[in-house]
Order: sequence, then structure tokens, then C-alpha cells
Amino acid sequence: MKQTLPLVITINREMGSGGAYIGQQLSQKLNLFYADREIITKAAKQLSLVAEKLEQYEERVSAFWESFAKMYAVGIPGYIISPETRIPTDAEIFEAETKVIRHIAEKGAVVIIGRCGSHVLREKHKCVRFYLHGDISIRAERIKQLYHLTEEEARKRVEQNDKDRALYYQTFTSKSWADARQYEMCLNTSQIGLDKSVDIIIKYLASIR
Repeated sequence: MKQTLPLVITINREMGSGGAYIGQQLSQKLNLFYADREIITKAAKQLSLVAEKLEQYEERVSAFWESFAKMYAVGIPGYIISPETRIPTDAEIFEAETKVIRHIAEKGAVVIIGRCGSHVLREKHKCVRFYLHGDISIRAERIKQLYHLTEEEARKRVEQNDKDRALYYQTFTSKSWADARQYEMCLNTSQIGLDKSVDIIIKYLASIR
């Protein structure tokens, strides 16, 4: 990748729209670092958690009873929560992942997947932001195949995940997740196709050198 191309690419995505695949393809074709699991791993280390546990809570706002349990446990005098059992607050997760995202972006060319990256890096020089979406029936079919779910299970997972990500983004950015004005480009991958979407993004990046 030439230095004249944008150094940082952020991808916000609806579930099943191919965000991970497209991000990995861009990483390989443009010789960029791909940041997805690394964000979880490093943020988990900051929060004294294993990555698998943090992954359960990221990019969604805790349900009422989860939030109540956190406050209740913290508020009981003499009640000690070990690092292994403590659930981080939504704000703590966002803060930890924000620090990791900024640190990674400062190191060089990178593709960052989700986690409000488009907002966190909104003032960074040479940051190009993309939003991937698609028809829910096609996205659900993709999730069905990836995770070996029934059609009903896949659709429910997609619908809930979309709601979780939208609420999480709204909570920590005060903006609408799907507002096209926040992005340089929005792509309907269910109509365009994943590989064609990769080609379009690469051509766009080349055009703004």
C-alpha cells in the first residue's frame, strides 16, 4: 500500500454483511494490519479478563438485570469481586477498547472492525470510514451457514445483534449507527456481493490518493 492511501480504514457492519471477510481481504490486498481479535485481547488484558469473557459483553449495552447485578455487587460493603468473576461495566469496556483502537491506529496502516472505531478515530488524519449493510434474509442465510443454525435461529440472532450494536453505538457516540453522513461510503453487500464490495473499496481508496 502506498503512503498516499488512507492509513486507517474503519468498518462498521450489520451482522452477516461480511465485515470480517471484507476487512481481511482489504488487509491482504493492501498490506494493512487487520485489527479485530487483537482489540478484544488487549482490552481484556486491561480489564483483567480472558478474551472469551470480554467478547460476551462487547458492542452491546447490558440488559437491565446485568447492569443491576454489577451495581449491586459493587455497592455491598465488604463484598469482594475477584477478577475472574467480575463483569466489566459497558463504560469500562468502551474505554478499554477505545485506548486499544487509538494505540493500534497510531502504529500505522490498519483495518479496524466495529467497536465504534469510526467515531473513536473521527479526527484522525487519513481515516476512511465504511458501513456495510444488507437485506436481512440474505444476512440471516449467511449466519445460518456459518454457525449451523436453523433459519429462525439465524434471523433472531441477526435481528438482536443489529439492535445491540445500534444501541451500543448510540449510547457511546450519541449518533445513529446507520447514519450515512458518518461514513465515506456505505455498501449493501447483499446486492453487490462481498468480493465486488472489496473491489469497490479498493478503487475508491485509489481514487482519493
